[in-house]
Amino acid sequence: MIYNEDFETLPREVLEALQLKRLKQVLDRVYHTVGFYHKKFEEAHVTPDDIQSLADLGRLPFTVKQDLRDNYPFGLFSVPMSNIVRLHASSGTTGKPTVVAYTKRDIETWAELMARSFAAAGLTKNDIIHNAYGYGLFTGGLGAHYGAEKLGASVIPMSGGSTKKQIMLLQDFGPTAICCTPSYLLFLSEVGEEMGVDMRSLRLRVGILGAEPWSERIRQEIEKRLDITALDIYGLSEIMGPGVAMECIEGRHGLHVFEDNFIVEVIDPATGEVLPYGEKGEIVFTTLTKEAFPLIRYRTRDISRLMPEVCKCGRTFVRMERVSGRSDDMLIIRGVNVFPSQIESVLMEIEGLEPHYQLIVDREGSLDTLEVRVEVSENIFSDEVRKLQNIEKRIVKDVKDIIGVSVKVKLVEPKSLQRFEGKAQRVIDKRNI
Repeated sequence: MIYNEDFETLPREVLEALQLKRLKQVLDRVYHTVGFYHKKFEEAHVTPDDIQSLADLGRLPFTVKQDLRDNYPFGLFSVPMSNIVRLHASSGTTGKPTVVAYTKRDIETWAELMARSFAAAGLTKNDIIHNAYGYGLFTGGLGAHYGAEKLGASVIPMSGGSTKKQIMLLQDFGPTAICCTPSYLLFLSEVGEEMGVDMRSLRLRVGILGAEPWSERIRQEIEKRLDITALDIYGLSEIMGPGVAMECIEGRHGLHVFEDNFIVEVIDPATGEVLPYGEKGEIVFTTLTKEAFPLIRYRTRDISRLMPEVCKCGRTFVRMERVSGRSDDMLIIRGVNVFPSQIESVLMEIEGLEPHYQLIVDREGSLDTLEVRVEVSENIFSDEVRKLQNIEKRIVKDVKDIIGVSVKVKLVEPKSLQRFEGKAQRVIDKRNI
């Protein structure tokens, strides 16, 4: 497959005609090759022939993560194993992992979409890309790797871990871009500073950051510490891996969904009702070009909204707002829905706090409790007690104003909270222990 960006500027009516054509093809294929979908369609009293427009998509049933687990390991594959060249799997933190598969053409499509993602970030074949996403069953490392090679760039396949070695290579190899989670890049900058490295003097100019929700304030902190442009990339293993949507360097406001390969919807997570552009809800994807593992109306649990306005970069794809959290990460504290991102937005507005925090949920008798542990900067931690008490009081007040729940606050010394080489673990729910 020849890498090109022709699809990205298609007139809307042409793009939607392409989506409908590909949708009909994938529906016909899963109906006849995947027993799970044949049964689901029959239960919903719908056949592929009933889908005559994109507006008919809502007649199709949803696919959820439990369906993948129920069909573990290979029950949702739509091609014979002899056609499959790659298997990936989720971490499987609860029970068995979810398994996804790729044909040779799927790998080529994935590489092209990642190359298009890097191009949206302003990267070219003249760049050196330091890839600190994990390799192995996790899709991040290999997805970014093959996309960088497709672009023609040089790749440093570092993977996660060995943080001091990463910093040495960032100095010695002079990469111009880095791929990792936002929390790990912050950790890298911390360790580099401890080693006496001026992280702003590196040749890095762009960070391709994803695999976890992050806020605008975290972006600002990263850009300040490393003097780079930090861009968001979105993907999930079930749909393909990274490269489902990408923020462009020109707009930096919402991620372009590669709609020639995916149909995206936003639904009310409680009712399943499709929401109009601009309203926040759960993101749902239908794959249009996946051969081995197509998914129909897959509920991601990621919370975002769609923005149809055309970006100044010229891409006609719809944009999705940066993911603010996950519906299954939502905490219910004394009957109130709380997202970690809401608390993060409060903490990042307070001077003297570091961008490292943890939420401890527990239960005292029949009452849920929420403790916010957050690191303070070195100069603040060694300051007078009254100043620390004032910061605690402000956090309590601001969090109560935002979410309507009283919290406990514990200010901790710098670098005392655990750092993560992959996705940050922000919440510890002791109610489930």
